[in-house]
Amino acid sequence: MSTEQAEVVAVREDVIARGKKIYDEKLKGELEPGHTGRYIAVEPDTGRYFLGDTSAEAVGAAHDALPESHFYLARVGYDAAHSIGGYGFHRG
Repeated sequence: MSTEQAEVVAVREDVIARGKKIYDEKLKGELEPGHTGRYIAVEPDTGRYFLGDTSAEAVGAAHDALPESHFYLARVGYDAAHSIGGYGFHRG
């Protein structure tokens, strides 16, 4: 991994850690259960947050307001913002 890639990873991990902390300590109790299922983009430097019915809506609103910032994305009331899944099949 190059130095530049390592810096990108470090910034990403920092944004995630600080954004998750803000969500868990300050926003979770305020937003659950009234906004369960909605998406939230948290700006970790200011604590500002933006809600949306989709992840694109939340991040779009956040980016419009703070275009130079990075955001932590979560889904209110869920452990992850998105899930990876698929359809299985049964061989008979």
